[in-house]
Amino acid sequence: MNVIDQVSHSVPPADATVPAAIEVAHLTKVYKQTLAVDDISFAIARGSTTGLLGGNGAGKTTTIAMIMGLVLPTAGRVRVLGHEMPREAARVLGRMNFESPYVDMPTRLTVRQNLTIFGRLYAVEHLRDRIAQLADDLDLNDFIDRANGKLSAGQKTRVALAKALINQPELLLLDEPTASLDPDTADWVREHLANYRKAHQATILLASHNMLEVERMCDRVIIMKRGRIVDDDSPDGIMARYNRATLEEVFLDVARGRGRDGAS
Repeated sequence: MNVIDQVSHSVPPADATVPAAIEVAHLTKVYKQTLAVDDISFAIARGSTTGLLGGNGAGKTTTIAMIMGLVLPTAGRVRVLGHEMPREAARVLGRMNFESPYVDMPTRLTVRQNLTIFGRLYAVEHLRDRIAQLADDLDLNDFIDRANGKLSAGQKTRVALAKALINQPELLLLDEPTASLDPDTADWVREHLANYRKAHQATILLASHNMLEVERMCDRVIIMKRGRIVDDDSPDGIMARYNRATLEEVFLDVARGRGRDGAS
């Protein structure tokens, strides 16, 4: 039986009358002789926060790239906000956005210039007002006219988050959003994301190696290994099934090939 059919009742069912924010069906991606994503299926309800977990090479980044329409699947399909990707990408890209500390913005441009360019790409109305609002919300004013290349890691993360929120997206895809941040700044970023989701009924798909972050933010966790989904449930449901006190312990069990009872 597919693991998705075994999901605990602790994850509430999506409203069948509303299309899921993300629908993935039998998604597969092969790079030459490498099977990066191996026949995965899941649906993510609107307004939820879902963690996508797995070690390096598990297929998380490739899955996110296919959801965004940046990588063509070898097989299977992806629907985002009710639209087929990448065929109908033009109808949905303005309603979604992406943030990763590993994707840097042009270093010679100032924060304001970068946000202006991205705002224009998304055809944001009243762009100057929107940038001013983000600068206040994310505490950017002290360095908004400084070149991006001269910012600290924490400042760059806040700018990347501002870029991701510039168009007030319905769907936010996050790849390690608090990597390299000190605990205080990371906590601040998580709180802001949680508040944004609640205020806008947005959907968040979060790829992270920070298990405490996932436990705190996510309603649901999808665990991948070698391109396949090996578990899918609420954080509490997964920890209970593996008889573990933390998601980090579960992550290590999966990564090291131990079963749900902790045995090899």
